[in-house]
Amino acid sequence: MQIKNVKVFTEEKQFQQGEIAIADGVFAKEADGEVIDGEGCYAIPGMVDVHFHGCVGYDFCDGTEEAIAEIAKYEAAQGVTTIVPATMTLPEDTLMEISKIAGNYKATEGADLAGINMEGPFISPGKKGAQASTHIVKPDIAMFRRLQEAANGLYRLVDIAPEVDGAMEFIAELKDEVNISFAHTLADYDIAKKGYDLGANHATHLYNAMPPFSHRAPGVIGAAHDSAHCMVELITDGVHIHPSVVRTTFDMFGDDRVVLISDSMRATGMPDGEYTLGGQAVQVRGNRATLVEGGALAGSVTNLADCMRVAVKEMQIPLESAVAAATMNPAKSVGLYDKYGSITEGKAGNVVLLREDLSLKAVIQNGRVIRWEE
Repeated sequence: MQIKNVKVFTEEKQFQQGEIAIADGVFAKEADGEVIDGEGCYAIPGMVDVHFHGCVGYDFCDGTEEAIAEIAKYEAAQGVTTIVPATMTLPEDTLMEISKIAGNYKATEGADLAGINMEGPFISPGKKGAQASTHIVKPDIAMFRRLQEAANGLYRLVDIAPEVDGAMEFIAELKDEVNISFAHTLADYDIAKKGYDLGANHATHLYNAMPPFSHRAPGVIGAAHDSAHCMVELITDGVHIHPSVVRTTFDMFGDDRVVLISDSMRATGMPDGEYTLGGQAVQVRGNRATLVEGGALAGSVTNLADCMRVAVKEMQIPLESAVAAATMNPAKSVGLYDKYGSITEGKAGNVVLLREDLSLKAVIQNGRVIRWEE
């Protein structure tokens, strides 16, 4: 496939007028097959969501092949061609079944299931957010390895609260086996910095479910900033974080360390109503999802492509920075950049064409057009 007359997003985070060649499903020097006129569109890599729970009525934690397949089809149709869905705080036997289903899943269409993000259960009860407190446990190395084996090595990110008993041992033992993120935590700066120095390298939905960043108590946010290897997630749905804070975060961390995520739950792509997340009732009105009991934010109802649009059009983040944060950076943050995240020879031929107003023109996955909008 040859895609001509497009502004191609490069690894240098710039748009250059040119064309794209895909052969045998991967980016190549010379194209095979059809020629597509991109009509002056932006051509960006297929987006990569490393933290979300579900959409169109399904949740990854449903633990069924049908759920994964329907989630994958919806995400790909939005331009999110690589997915790393997240688990919730659930009992080990439930997580085991989810892991087995995912580890044996064979996709026939839709986004590539490239990993799993274990958001629970190794978190702090004091910052549980929409997680179920009854199933929270201390970081458990053996438990993680059991789940990883069941998932055939699919776990690429595991979230922990660094202040709880066993957290530092968990980091020291597993830092070379999986990416470790700080989440749902009450940790102060010193504890978080110690964990990052030990090898943790990620911060989950920055600002949400952690102490605030203040001038005398910078907390996890300050520790993440001071740890140059640490990537940080942002939910730019217009609900979770004020636009000024989003802009400040890009200034603080630079556009090479910010990872846009959707944190979307099963109501994404669905009408208002009552849904569930991690076994808890959630009320959805407009673009806001909250727990029926307690009112805590319960993920988002915005897909990653729309989060990127919100970042650019409503939060004044430069397009190049937002695209990098939805493609290159997430792929790098979970060790997938060798295959996804940029339009580079040898990588999966995943391209999203966007018009000048950032509306969707086309999605190409593995060199095949899966959506085309006139």
